Amino acid sequence: MKENRQYIKNRVAFLDQKIPAYASAIGVVGLLVLWEIICQLGLVSPVALPAPSAIVMAGWELLSSGDLHKNLLASLYRIGMGYAIGSIVGITVGLLLGFSKWADAIVSPIVYSIYPIPKIALLPLIILWFGIGELPKVSIIALGVFFPVVINTFSGVKNVDPILIKAAVTFGSNHFNVIRKVILPGSLPMIFAGLKLSAGTSLLLLVAAEMIAAQQGLGSMINHYGNLMLTTKLMVGVVILSLLGVFFNRSLQWVEKKLLPWK
Repeated sequence: MKENRQYIKNRVAFLDQKIPAYASAIGVVGLLVLWEIICQLGLVSPVALPAPSAIVMAGWELLSSGDLHKNLLASLYRIGMGYAIGSIVGITVGLLLGFSKWADAIVSPIVYSIYPIPKIALLPLIILWFGIGELPKVSIIALGVFFPVVINTFSGVKNVDPILIKAAVTFGSNHFNVIRKVILPGSLPMIFAGLKLSAGTSLLLLVAAEMIAAQQGLGSMINHYGNLMLTTKLMVGVVILSLLGVFFNRSLQWVEKKLLPWK
């Protein structure tokens, strides 16, 4: 019997395996080293794929000239505003759809009929409505963030145990307290899933919107240097977008751990 327990314990040991903190960096560092070696050996054209060292030098040049600072701030403003608006409205509407059957019956068909439409396809229409400026770019990002958040929030509310809701009502909680103390905490895992999903979508829409209708921003910078065939400077924008994606994901994970310590 003891031998069987030890055998089972050994078989499932991989579930409790501890991974050191530096493990996450191994793949990235290995890829960068391999990339640098390939470029230094001349196996690819520097115009087609510049070396990481060349990209770092180009990044420092853009930073020193102030060009990078200007474009990065413009993009951060747009994605910050769009993501905040889309998330707040999406969570609010998702809670409403999950809590009210009338809202679900009336609004859900509209949400699910618009959701499959590629949001960037709506940018010309939004520009026609609001003109060329910051509002169309912020609006298209907010629209792209809204749908994943509202759908995940709605699903999270529907997965809350009805017994908990009935118990709260039985003990005298009003609708607001039921939402705040029962439904919202119970649906937080799904809400964060929607927020993480929409973070990537927001970056995609940011770049697309800036490439089409912007004079400043990372997307506009990438498009400009791409037209000039300055691949190293183009790649600086791509690398920064990648770092922004990692930062958003890590930040959401940190907030999720703080709000959901049991997960």
